Amino acid sequence: MLLYSSITKKVLMALAGLFLVTFLCVHLGINLMLLKDDGGRMFMEAATFMGTNALIKVAEIVLFAGILLHIVFGLLVSVQNRAARPVAYACSNSSDTSFFSKYMFHTGIIVFVFLFLHFIDYYFIKIGLVAPPPGIANHDFYHRTLLLFSTPWYTLLYIISFVFLGIHLNHAIQSAFQTLGWNHSKYTDAVKFIGSAYSAFIALGFSLVPVYIYFFK
Repeated sequence: MLLYSSITKKVLMALAGLFLVTFLCVHLGINLMLLKDDGGRMFMEAATFMGTNALIKVAEIVLFAGILLHIVFGLLVSVQNRAARPVAYACSNSSDTSFFSKYMFHTGIIVFVFLFLHFIDYYFIKIGLVAPPPGIANHDFYHRTLLLFSTPWYTLLYIISFVFLGIHLNHAIQSAFQTLGWNHSKYTDAVKFIGSAYSAFIALGFSLVPVYIYFFK
């Protein structure tokens, strides 16, 4: 893996990242079912389907592989970039893209820490690595979610984490298109707009659920 060229690492990281971007939309769609006032029936049906369907189980493996690839190659590219430029430039570029690019590593670390905590709160409980809270079954994601979002600090942490994810996505989507050679002067502005809009949509969409549950459930 260390022998791969820098561009190969960037391409693999970009492909894994775009796959994860697609998954986020699916995940958000399921989460938004929590807004329906049906006692969690629709959400639990979707969660049960995602946890029992054979094709979804295969996709789950691909998802974990995508997360691992994105993290590993992201770290390798960051280390290579820092090694190639050990001293910061005297004058920094003040463009929006440069700002988001500058903090990609930092926002990525924050997102990774939250993702690990998220796995502990849900996936690790589901597979039995972590004991569920008293009175809540391993696969009862609905009541587990209500319990988590009834806690102010967790609700705030969740929202802040998705704000950082939105910041991470804003540059990542544009960077992925550029790395894969899909950028063109005609479409640059459109890609930037779509990337920013999608990033805001993901951050706001995921944040809406804890706010709704905390204040209205």
